Amino acid sequence: MTETTDRNETAWLGIDLGTQSVRALAVTADGTVLGRGSAPLGGRREGGRHEQDPGEWWQAVRTASRSALTTLTGVRIGGLAVCGTSGTVLLTDPEGRPTSPALMYDDSRAADRAARLREAGLAVQDTWALPKALWLVGAHGKGRVTHQPDVVTALLVGRPVPTDSSHALKTGYDLLRDTWPDIDLDLPEVVLPGTRLGEVCQAAAEATGIPAGTPVIAGMTDGCAAQIAAGALRHGSWNSVLGTTLVLKGATAEPVLDPTGVVYNHRAPGGTWLPGGASSVGAGALPADADPVAMDERAAAFEPSGTVTYPLVSRGERFPFLAPDATALLLGTPADDADRWAGILQGVGFAERLCLDYLHHLGAPLDGPLTFTGGAARSPYWNQLRADILARPARVPEQPEPALGMAALAVHGVTGVPLPDIAGRMVRIRTLLEPDPARTARFADPYARLIDELTKRGWLPTQVAAHAHSRLH
Repeated sequence: MTETTDRNETAWLGIDLGTQSVRALAVTADGTVLGRGSAPLGGRREGGRHEQDPGEWWQAVRTASRSALTTLTGVRIGGLAVCGTSGTVLLTDPEGRPTSPALMYDDSRAADRAARLREAGLAVQDTWALPKALWLVGAHGKGRVTHQPDVVTALLVGRPVPTDSSHALKTGYDLLRDTWPDIDLDLPEVVLPGTRLGEVCQAAAEATGIPAGTPVIAGMTDGCAAQIAAGALRHGSWNSVLGTTLVLKGATAEPVLDPTGVVYNHRAPGGTWLPGGASSVGAGALPADADPVAMDERAAAFEPSGTVTYPLVSRGERFPFLAPDATALLLGTPADDADRWAGILQGVGFAERLCLDYLHHLGAPLDGPLTFTGGAARSPYWNQLRADILARPARVPEQPEPALGMAALAVHGVTGVPLPDIAGRMVRIRTLLEPDPARTARFADPYARLIDELTKRGWLPTQVAAHAHSRLH
């Protein structure tokens, strides 16, 4: 949907390359949305395989951008930035053209290569881009290792471009030393997010409707983009992105060190570190054919649920513990479909609490505000339930979209204004949530039971379990 406007002002364009769609948002520096656009994306899933055709990204960007900009008259586009799914990787030729399919963020076919990399001392997870790049070279031959947004930004500026350090992180880039690992791969040049990559070329302008000459700014991963869109950039702030899966990211003065690699650290413009991790639990575990509003209403009768669940969307867990062989856990038998729904909602909340407990175990500061974003933040019931399970206040922004975070990053890249200040002006808080202590107490026992079961199965380290138990009191 777009809004017709005829204003003499500047808008900033954010483009989000998601799993199921591309979304574009045209927004002013004060957070006023002037235009929106989206276009669907396909994909191929089978077992551990999850691929997309990179050619579809550009077609979807063309459609989404034109939709976002089609009714804007008298508005200058000041700049744009693009985010993509973290860990999605492909190979390209010297001209930037794809020579392989894109292995998506949760493709797990390179698990054996990841294990060998860990044996060599690299803290990587099975679905990270580095082992997948090695798998692609083995399957498709040599090529330049390329991240999802790089395909689009190269087409926008008309030539291959450097990658940003945020997307490069899961390909093994060392953000502390600014170096790639010593490995036999054709790896790209790396720049910091917010770096100017070039300007929209004439061919791209004709294809997308974005004016030629518009600055193109290096972006960040979708999780970091959502964090910017939440305004969670002041030290001690955290943003929980709940969509198909769960991503939790915070802002700290120093990186949060975790030798297991469960928690990793992005770096934002200005030197702030963005530690966090990505879990495999999330709304993707909910039945796709159910009416979420109706099911939320019915689920309220089951607090707590008759089941205790750890609702993994796919095999293996990455955060708050590393367990490549973990599978969805269900204790007890649900009374009906509403009880099963309630168990999944609560199970995601328990996983979210365990993520925060693990971060506390590592010494991360948790004293700032918590923000909820992602598709699940559209559910008022689930938002309140999560606040109650976590026993802490939370905020829900008006526009919890990664595309808004990329619009804010574009402002920074063009103007040089500090990113936290830009986000502070752009981000509008829609809802403030306060936890209900009575409901918090209601969920303490099932949370403790889940901790014990995860420990019993050998997935959760005993010292982490003990720390989580201690924080219950």
